[in-house]
Amino acid sequence: MIFTPLAQSLPATVPFVGPEAIERRTGRPFRARLGANESVFGPSPKVVEAMAKAAAESWAYGDPEHFDIRAAIAAHHGVSPENVAVGEGIDGLLGLVVRLTIEPGDKVVTSLGAYPTFNYHVVGHGGVLDFVPYRNDVEDPQALAARAKAVRPKLLYFANPDNPTGSWHDAQTVKQLIDETPAETLLVLDEAYGDLAPEGALPAIEPLRDNVLRFRTFSKAYGMAGVRIGYALGAPETIRHFDKVRNHFGLSRMAQAGAIAALDDQEYLSRTVAQIVAARDEIAAIARRAGLSPLPSATNFVAIDCGRDGAYARAVLEGVIERGVFIRMPGTAPLDRMIRVTAGTPADLALFEDALKGSLAARP
Repeated sequence: MIFTPLAQSLPATVPFVGPEAIERRTGRPFRARLGANESVFGPSPKVVEAMAKAAAESWAYGDPEHFDIRAAIAAHHGVSPENVAVGEGIDGLLGLVVRLTIEPGDKVVTSLGAYPTFNYHVVGHGGVLDFVPYRNDVEDPQALAARAKAVRPKLLYFANPDNPTGSWHDAQTVKQLIDETPAETLLVLDEAYGDLAPEGALPAIEPLRDNVLRFRTFSKAYGMAGVRIGYALGAPETIRHFDKVRNHFGLSRMAQAGAIAALDDQEYLSRTVAQIVAARDEIAAIARRAGLSPLPSATNFVAIDCGRDGAYARAVLEGVIERGVFIRMPGTAPLDRMIRVTAGTPADLALFEDALKGSLAARP
């Protein structure tokens, strides 16, 4: 075989089943799409306008140096363009980080039940995942730091705010994790939901340390999930390694122009965040009316504790899906006793409430 033994040992799969795959299987379109943590409120009209203009120029490749978008991100955060790497969403950048750091057998510490795409990349490069349990449905930064000190992994993954629970830690707690990460370990700080985080949850950007990378995205609050653009912030000595392995023409002219326009319309972002917060409150109210327990959330979704085990939560989820509303759930116990619902419009959430009622009524 021309494929490596590692490649032959891997399952041909993806970390998530998309709603499109379910629609193809069932032959029915979803009435509401509330499972992928997208923003149904969409991007700013300025983003759409900028991308439409760039579309007309798409006979030309996008700038492989990402000069303008890196400058815009740097100005937004008060850092230098040398502190910024841009890529095809956080997922693409995580793949590059793993490629740059992990050889077969290298250890990687993360939370048991945390973002599965990161694990997908680690396993795909032969890394060995070392899991730390959640504590009271929240990632445990103290336990993660202790484990990192014990095993000295190449990578330590931590998300704040967290997916799949929606929980968050304050800036001081995150700073302590940064301080306690061993010098030979790269801390992968996933802040995909940072634009939705409450005040005081995110530590200051600077100082940027050699062994810390902070990841942000335009997929969540900015409403550009289908565009695929995200970025990493780090020390120049760390950021420059991305140029060694990245797909230099991976970002279209439309993606770069759209992201610049998104950063330039913070008023629209503020309005979108307010809509998401209102939707979170309504999801929590729906859960309580159904006799379930919503978890506090600093993201664009709410995790709902169904009160029993994973098999019961999975049956509830399947019942909601059967009734035309796409949602998801964590895949690892004990978090799999929950379902997870993305913020949506009032009409979307009314459909979800009806589907949830029907699903629960059908459960013994």
